[in-house]
Amino acid sequence: MKEQINFILNDKPVSTTAFKGLVLLDFLRKEKRLTGTKEVCKEGDCGACAIVLGELINGEILYKTVNSCLYPLGNVEGKHVVTIEGLNQNGFTPIQKYIIDESASQCGFCTPGFIISLTTYFLSNKEYDIDTAIDAIGGNICRCTGYLSIKRSVAKMLDYIAANRSVGDPDIDSLIRLKIIPEYFKNIHRALSLIDNPNPIREKTNYEKIIGGGTDLYVQQADSLLDKNILFVGKKNRSEITLSKNEVKISGSITFEEFNQSSLIKTYLPQINDYMKLIASLPIRNTATLAGNIINASPIGDMSIILLALDSRVVLTKGKSRRKVFLKDLYKGYKSLDRSIDELVSEIRFKIPGENNKFNFEKVSKRTHLDIATVNSAINLVYKNKKIFSASLSFGGVAPVPLYLKKTSEYLVDKEIDTSLVIEIISIAQSEISPITDIRGSVQYKRLLVSQIIKKHFITLFPELISHEVLK
Repeated sequence: MKEQINFILNDKPVSTTAFKGLVLLDFLRKEKRLTGTKEVCKEGDCGACAIVLGELINGEILYKTVNSCLYPLGNVEGKHVVTIEGLNQNGFTPIQKYIIDESASQCGFCTPGFIISLTTYFLSNKEYDIDTAIDAIGGNICRCTGYLSIKRSVAKMLDYIAANRSVGDPDIDSLIRLKIIPEYFKNIHRALSLIDNPNPIREKTNYEKIIGGGTDLYVQQADSLLDKNILFVGKKNRSEITLSKNEVKISGSITFEEFNQSSLIKTYLPQINDYMKLIASLPIRNTATLAGNIINASPIGDMSIILLALDSRVVLTKGKSRRKVFLKDLYKGYKSLDRSIDELVSEIRFKIPGENNKFNFEKVSKRTHLDIATVNSAINLVYKNKKIFSASLSFGGVAPVPLYLKKTSEYLVDKEIDTSLVIEIISIAQSEISPITDIRGSVQYKRLLVSQIIKKHFITLFPELISHEVLK
């Protein structure tokens, strides 16, 4: 469907009536002829199509990297889109210079994406270090260099900024002075504040599709989504992960990375950043939403598996009506949900984990990081007085749905933890799963993974009670 879409592209305002469902990459390359943004995998895997995306939220522009190959044009309404061409200045920028100096570009096809990701890193952080900088380019693939020269160039960039940054210098002014970004960035705040939204959400409109991030939908259905009347579920404020009585309340439109960076989530799931590095690259985490991962109903959806183990409930909204459903009851069969097509996941809720909670997430895939799971799993236990008070165990990749292991979870309650208990629950878990052989592994391999992951959960959470001997 065509509606007017207004945004800032580099340093110029854009108003277009192109299809809302068109991916931003195609608009940039074919309509605007900005071909520095490259088309390679069109699955969000390589990072060659990366762009900087800025959004005015609560009076502040927040910048992030997204994959334009999976980002719908309708979602850039009122935002600032920056391509590699929008970073050009007189001469090389420091980022470009250090990439050249360290021979960190060979064929050059991936280089724009690396420059975009690094520029966004400096725009979106106040403190810099090599580990977080490398994570920022974790979604960019280079087939030529072997990455060591790229890492050297990143280290040189950090040294340059550390040596030349002034204390108390406003972030944008500092980055402009250091030639990381062009001077026009000073004017973007005002330009965004002047954009009116000509397409407010209309409750009575019959939308054909409701999209949060679209990172999975646009891999599979980009062509069919082109001319659809789509509702893009946006955010109105930043206070979307909050405490409500004894629950953590999360807006459905929260992205993976917003979940990851939330101080509340870090308090209750202190290892969340380590888990997220297994799940997706930063550009995907910046776009994919919790509600989208839940409703997509992939049997290997990572966030669904985490939320299942937290015994989460989803709040389904249709107009003014609201109802709550436990996530474990939402899934009825493969891609079949206890939800009408016009119900939105407006919230996700789970009980505040206490000091006796023990949580762990494991994932096995062909690549260690940033890959689709073969089998994934999460466990959440309340352990006190040397016994398990409550338990929730979930697995992905072993059933037609993200699976909550009800019998296994119930069996764990009121048990003392030792090696024999682990062996017993492995047997029960094997009776609850129904894996199939597919491209990621055979039935036998997935059953083996379930056994080994259960052992890993207990070794990780209770190393003083469970020895590595249980793995034999």
